[in-house]
Amino acid sequence: MGGKSRNQDRTIIAASALMFAASSLFQILARKVPGFGDWYARRIYRFMVGSIGRLSGVFPFALVEACTYLLILYAVFYVFVHRKERKKILIRAVFLVTGLFLLFTLNCGINYYRKPFSSYSGLDMRKSSVEELERLCRKLTEDVNRMCGEGIAKEIDLKSLEKESVKAMKGLGEAYPELAGYYPTPKPLLWSYFFSAQQLCGQYSPFTVEATYNRSMPDYNIPHTVCHELSHLRGFMREDEANFIGYLACIGSEADAFRYSGYLTGWVYATNALAKADWEAYAEICGQLREKAWDDLTNNNEFWGKYEGKTAEVSNRMNDTYLKFNSQSDGVNSYGRMVDLMLAYERLK
Repeated sequence: MGGKSRNQDRTIIAASALMFAASSLFQILARKVPGFGDWYARRIYRFMVGSIGRLSGVFPFALVEACTYLLILYAVFYVFVHRKERKKILIRAVFLVTGLFLLFTLNCGINYYRKPFSSYSGLDMRKSSVEELERLCRKLTEDVNRMCGEGIAKEIDLKSLEKESVKAMKGLGEAYPELAGYYPTPKPLLWSYFFSAQQLCGQYSPFTVEATYNRSMPDYNIPHTVCHELSHLRGFMREDEANFIGYLACIGSEADAFRYSGYLTGWVYATNALAKADWEAYAEICGQLREKAWDDLTNNNEFWGKYEGKTAEVSNRMNDTYLKFNSQSDGVNSYGRMVDLMLAYERLK
């Protein structure tokens, strides 16, 4: 039995070394070889979404959530049974970590090094004037106020929302071929407190190729969030681009709740930028926003305010480190560049 166990350990060690070597090689190719990330996202990653994504899509629940719970239970059980065999536990822990690293690299990490969405969309990315920013804010205020007048439902039917998000993304794919293709249905976490405590609206799982979201957060936030997460399944991993793609999908949707979510999300980003550039113009525009929209924004702030604390702080630091590891040098501040994309889109129109 001892010899058999040692052979198993050697096999697992060899497999771990092979997975780590493969992951490292792909990371180096993506970072150092021009065009590799773009080629991979367009040729290989599409296959991953169409195969792994379809498989995980068979399950009506978030497969990544179920697997996480099962993995935790199994790990606790395994450590308890083999608590005296520390080497055995360590070898299998390394195997698990290297396996997850390989899945992350293949289904997410390489995509950070593809061409930006702006290079496919014809957007003119350049420095914009304060006047351009103010015009955008005024237009978005009109759009939000119009949607308030059309009477947005207070509660969103999640099943309808999930179908509409796929429809909205496919519709956007007709205008932008890089966004065309198969989209699995986004899924809410059953235990959304896990996201709320980290102040997360949603997350893309590279391990199961799923788009997941926080079903507990205020309704206006959900449509944009699910479209944001679905954009990652087309290989656009940068957060500023995912926010912008989610914005485009929402404002192009036929559903009032989606258009409202897109316009109001865009309004928040644009007016935050205007507040730093021209406070008086910002204050004036804020005074023009309808009470319904202010109520939604207030409820949103109150919801996330309940979860401020050490957990959210640690989560934010981890997210910042994660983004910088994947060459988003501004870390969480990269979210603000969505405004430049919206301004470029307005110039294109």
